Amino acid sequence: MKSWRSRVAAFLAVGAAAIAIPLTASPAHAGPPPGGGWEQQGATTYDSRSECALMEWDGLLQNWGEYDKLYCDGNGGHDQYQIYYHHR
Repeated sequence: MKSWRSRVAAFLAVGAAAIAIPLTASPAHAGPPPGGGWEQQGATTYDSRSECALMEWDGLLQNWGEYDKLYCDGNGGHDQYQIYYHHR
């Protein structure tokens, strides 16, 4: 019978892998998301796609009457991200 310490360690390892794999996956395309209405706002280097979204959120809110969505396109990790807003 396995000890509880072994079981907890195995559970944590599987859980960490389940979280890390989607976060490190990169999109197969470079450019605006599918569908119409997207306008490129610029490009900036960030450490992650999440950081891009957090830092660019204020710009989207300042233009909320014209745009309603934000998309950061990059390879994941430290990279230059293209920033797109979606027209309402």
